[in-house]
Amino acid sequence: MLRIYQRLWQVTWAEQWQYRANLIMYLLYWLVSPVVYLAVWSAIAEAQGSVNGLTANDFATYYLTLLIVDQLTSEITIHAFGYKVQDGSLSGELIRPAHPLLTNTLVYNLAFKALSLLGLVPVWAVLFALFQPDYGTVTLANLLLALLAIGLGFGISFLLGAALTCVAFWTTRVWALYELYAGVTVLFSGQFVPLSLMPPAIQTAAQFLPFQMFKYVPVQIILGRLTWPEVLGYYALGLAWLAAAWLLFRWVWSAGLKRYSAVGA
Repeated sequence: MLRIYQRLWQVTWAEQWQYRANLIMYLLYWLVSPVVYLAVWSAIAEAQGSVNGLTANDFATYYLTLLIVDQLTSEITIHAFGYKVQDGSLSGELIRPAHPLLTNTLVYNLAFKALSLLGLVPVWAVLFALFQPDYGTVTLANLLLALLAIGLGFGISFLLGAALTCVAFWTTRVWALYELYAGVTVLFSGQFVPLSLMPPAIQTAAQFLPFQMFKYVPVQIILGRLTWPEVLGYYALGLAWLAAAWLLFRWVWSAGLKRYSAVGA
């Protein structure tokens, strides 16, 4: 199995380099929202001194860290797999001795991340020079702790994205459903604004949902803004949602294959 992943990585990595323009478009898409939020909230904090205790530097460190975490935990499964169900090209992958989503699509996600990070580094360096965030609270221990949170965040994100993409077995409107899912993710993950600034009702709901593991929790761990009990609690929540996402994916995949008829193949 390791050799399968190794070979898929080599092929997918080479494929990613063939679509550099597409990569730049995705990178710009990921950059626009956080950079706009950063500029707006930093300006407000500078004008007022702080926003609910968060200074301009707090917003700078939060959003610049979020840019990197977002690249590591996000997934593009629907773009890499959804069309295969609709045009019938999935048929060729089903006869291979490897799960289409857990091999081809997973490695595609990882290769895309690796190449996107290469493009993000110079942009991030420019933003760092412009906003000059103070990362004095970041420690090596925080970074190591955040790795597990980032891994959990990506695992949950990928499995939920895969389960949602499998809805394509039932309807061609899966893209609309994914846009709705993306909107909910932005609201509850801390991408739009740190969850501590959201209304109490949203903060309470976010405590039980998996989306904060995608961005908010890893960022807060890196910046040293969570206590040990809070970190352990989020790890437990992440593991529970990872198991739930895995079960949901397995069920939707199994049920979807029974309906698959290779329309258009």
